[in-house]
Parts: sequence; structure tokens; C-alpha cells
Amino acid sequence: MTDSDALTALLDCEVHRTGDFARLDASRRRRTGVPEVVFAQSKSPEQTLRLLAELRERDPGSPALATRCPDAVLETAPSRFTGVPVHVDHLARTVAVGHLPAPRGTVAVLTAGTTDLPVAREVLATLAVLGAGADLVDDVGVAGLGRLLAQLPRVRDADVVIVVAGMDGALPSVVTGLVRAPVIGVPTSVGYGVAAGGLAAAVSMLSSCAPGLTVVNIDNGFGAASHAAKIVAAVHGRGAER
Repeated sequence: MTDSDALTALLDCEVHRTGDFARLDASRRRRTGVPEVVFAQSKSPEQTLRLLAELRERDPGSPALATRCPDAVLETAPSRFTGVPVHVDHLARTVAVGHLPAPRGTVAVLTAGTTDLPVAREVLATLAVLGAGADLVDDVGVAGLGRLLAQLPRVRDADVVIVVAGMDGALPSVVTGLVRAPVIGVPTSVGYGVAAGGLAAAVSMLSSCAPGLTVVNIDNGFGAASHAAKIVAAVHGRGAER
């Protein structure tokens, strides 16, 4: 065994070449609890669909997920994959191929406003693929704080809370000061002028004095959901992903 082979075995890496454009990490779900996911942006529709098919073949125990899909993928996927469920969310721009696992735990997914819903829906699609239960609490931004307070019992029952907000990005700090569960803030690229495509919201969340708030990158619903699913797995047991 070469040093390279030994390192591959140690890291539990099962890599498969797909065409001349990708090397799929088919063992990622087994190794980390989160499978490899196809980031479709800037890929051709055919590349994305081929990668989804390859993921299904190499890891049939997990649904295959593609995010940031162009219209051609969203429209073609249902006819491309037969005999298995195909879950398409046009607002989230996600495609999941295969049976979704039974959900466990609860992740409360809050949005500050309706314009944050595309990112929140990416969160929901990812959580479904990863087997984490979700409860969407939409349009509860700080401009009308009573909307959030009315939903607080639902939020407090969750294992994890994901808060999706643009503009000033204030909602995650408020929520973190009201709940015991860990909170993940997702800044979105929503807002005028100095909101700077989500930079103002990201800086606001990163500068928060509320302890227990974790922040992911701008519009990164997938990253927030992956982190939340790992927390749910730690709370409720790893189960079938072993």
C-alpha cells in the first residue's frame, strides 16, 4: 500500500471520477453525516443531472441534492429520473432525487421578511435531505416585533433555530436573546444601498453581543442547514447515517 492509499483509507475517502469535470466524494455522508451536494450554479444542466445520477448510484441510501439550479435542471429533472421521487423547489432552486429520510428533531427556520424566503426554502430542502424536521416561521422581522413574540412558543420548542434576515440583519440577535437553543444566522443579499448585497447584515450578525449565535455566509442556506442537521444528529442520535 502506498502512502497515498494509506491516507485515503485513513480519511475514508471514496472518490469516483465523473467525466472530465468532477471527482465525486461518495463517502462523505458516511464520513461526515452530510453527503456531497451538487452546486449547480455555473455548471451546465447536463453536468448537474449527470452528477445527481452518479450520486444516486454511488450512495443509494441517501437522496441526491443539487442547489442553485438553473431553470433547465428544475424543468428536466422529473423526467430524467424515473422510479424514484424527485423533489423540485422552484423558489429554493433545489432538486432532490430519492426518498427523503424520516425527519427527527425540529429546526425552527425564521425569516425576517418574505424576500428572505428563497434562502429559507434552500434551508428547508437541505434539512429534508438530511433527515432533520423543520418548522418554518416566516415574516417575523424586528420592524414589527409583536409578530415574533406571538410565535415564540414554537421557536422555543426547537432543537436549533435558523434565522434568515437581510437589511440590517438584526433578527438573529433578538432571537438569540430569547431562546435556549443554538441559533444560526443567515444574512441575505436583501436590502437597499448600504446593505451592500448582504454585507451589512453579515457584519451586524458577526458583531452581535448575543451569546450563542453562529453566522454563516451570505445567502448560504445550505451551510446553515448542514450545521443545524449535525446538531440535531448529536441531540437525537446518529441513527441510520452510521
